[in-house]
Amino acid sequence: MLDSLLGSKSVEKILLYLLVNEKCYAHELHRMLCTPLTPIQQALSRLERGSILKSNIEGNKRIYQFNLEYPLLNELEILLRKAFYQLPLQEKKYYTYQKQKKGHENLIELAWNHLKHITQVTLIAKSRSWNRKGSGKVSVTHDGNTITFEEKGSWKELSQTYRNTFRWTRNDTLSLEHLRYGEKHPVFLFHLTPTHSDLLESLTPHLCGEDTYFGSMQYSDLFLQLHIRTIGPQKNEEIEYIYT
Repeated sequence: MLDSLLGSKSVEKILLYLLVNEKCYAHELHRMLCTPLTPIQQALSRLERGSILKSNIEGNKRIYQFNLEYPLLNELEILLRKAFYQLPLQEKKYYTYQKQKKGHENLIELAWNHLKHITQVTLIAKSRSWNRKGSGKVSVTHDGNTITFEEKGSWKELSQTYRNTFRWTRNDTLSLEHLRYGEKHPVFLFHLTPTHSDLLESLTPHLCGEDTYFGSMQYSDLFLQLHIRTIGPQKNEEIEYIYT
């Protein structure tokens, strides 16, 4: 909406995100807004050079916020508020960061370590008109902050084989991507963050075309249960992946 005026879609997203959240850092924007990291970093530097933003180091992160001494800050915020009001409801949710609940911070580490040792999956998929069950084996590849699942199995009722590839990434959240088009063209699903002592939930619903995806993962010492719900004009489906 404002990219023609501001000269960059990345600049627009950064300013709208700061309007809602007040502070940010580059990797946070990259994750939350599903935007490539390099344009985000370039846009942040450009905004700081123009004195619209200022930054400081907190821990190992460079944190950005509006420069309160910028002479046109009030006018800029009025413009951003009007632009944000025009966004569709679902798009607005992308700019709202859901904080982890205190006391559950170690759940990401627990789930991450469990993901490394998964060997099998049981699938339960259903909609209003059908139910399916399946099972398969999982081959896990661990590379730094990413874990890739190569799943192979079969659906019982359909007598069909099943293949699937997921990629998990660990940062402040656990993010999940589907690699149906290959690892260079991932389909982003959602970011999971702890909301209870044994549950991670998607920060926001994810829109893919006309479909909206919601996700959660139940943690147990014995298994991980990933639940994905898809709702759209032609869909009202859910699938559970029970990993052991």
